[in-house]
Amino acid sequence: MVAVGSTIRRIRLSKNISQEELAHLAGVDRSYMGAVERGDNNVALLKLARVAGALELSVSKLLKEAGL
Repeated sequence: MVAVGSTIRRIRLSKNISQEELAHLAGVDRSYMGAVERGDNNVALLKLARVAGALELSVSKLLKEAGL
């Protein structure tokens, strides 16, 4: 989960999107998004799909970027 969270953070920053904005785009709470980026949460597949979509990526591309 740390690798996925780090990848989400890296891609978010490369797109100049705030954590709050990404959370809004993905339809999740900002505090939840922070926990995901830190690897504190075992993110559900549906929410991972929302985050990937908000970053304009497929889930498979996001996981590949995370080395998974």
